Amino acid sequence: MSGAAPPPPNPPPARAGAGSLKDGGTVVPVREILWGESAGVRKFESAEELPGDMAKLIVKLMVVQADTEFASIQQHRPWLDNAPTLEDRWIEARIVADEARHGLQACRILRDFGESGQQYIDELLAKREGEHKLDAFNMKFDAWSDVGAFTCFVDRVGVYQLRAFQECSYGPLARAMPLMLSEEQLHLNFGASVLRRMVQDGPKYSGSKEEAQAAVRKWYPRALDMFGHSNSETSRRAIEWGLKRWTNEEARARYIQEVTQLTASIGLELPPADVDRHVL
Repeated sequence: MSGAAPPPPNPPPARAGAGSLKDGGTVVPVREILWGESAGVRKFESAEELPGDMAKLIVKLMVVQADTEFASIQQHRPWLDNAPTLEDRWIEARIVADEARHGLQACRILRDFGESGQQYIDELLAKREGEHKLDAFNMKFDAWSDVGAFTCFVDRVGVYQLRAFQECSYGPLARAMPLMLSEEQLHLNFGASVLRRMVQDGPKYSGSKEEAQAAVRKWYPRALDMFGHSNSETSRRAIEWGLKRWTNEEARARYIQEVTQLTASIGLELPPADVDRHVL
C-alpha cells in the first residue's frame, strides 16, 4: 500500500460571472445564487420556498416596480398624439406598450404570492395620476422637453434597478430581467436623442436648448431620489438575500458618473447632486 498522500479534491467551480455582475455586466443565466448569504445554493423558484421576510421584500419591490410602470403610461399617454414628429409618436407608442408589459411582468410575479399578491394588483390598477409612490411619477409632462428628460434620466434609474435584479436569488424575477432591460434601452436612447435634438436644432425640431436645460434641472433631482435613502437597512438586506447587487448609494454613484458624461456630451449641465433633493 503506497504511503503517498491522496490527491487533493477538486475545488468547487467558481460562481461564474459574479464579478462581472458586480461591475454591472451580464452573465450566462445560471441556477445558483451568485452572491449573498446563500451563494452557491440553488435559486428560490416559488413563493412557498422563500423565507418570510424575503418574501415580503420581493412583494414590496414588485409593487413599486409595477406602480412606476403603470404611472409612466399615464404620463406618456397625452404625447401619443402630441409628439412633434411621426417617428416620435411611434416611439411613444412603443414606450407605452413596453411599460404595460413590464407592469404585467411585475404583476405576474405578485400573483405567485396568492391572495395578498392579487390584492396588491387590484390596488395598482385602480391608481390614478398623482397617487403613485414615487414623486417622479406624480409629475405631468407639461412640455416635450419633459418627455426627453424623463426618459433620459428617470428611465435610466429604472434600468439600474433592473440591472440590480439580474441573476438574483429569486428565479422568476431573474428570468424576467433580460427582455425588460432590452426594451428599456430604447427609452434611454430616445430620451438622450430628444434632448440632443432640442439643443442642436431648437425650434426646427421642438423647443430650445434653454427648455432642455430647464427639464434637466427639473427631473435630475427626482431621478436621484428614486435610488432611495443612503445607508438603507432594506438595501443591505436585499444584498444579503441575493436580490440586489448594490446598495442604494453604490447604484446612485454609478448613475451619477454615467449621466455626468452623457449630459456633457449633449451640451447640457447637471445641477449639484444635493440640489432640490427629497430623499437623501
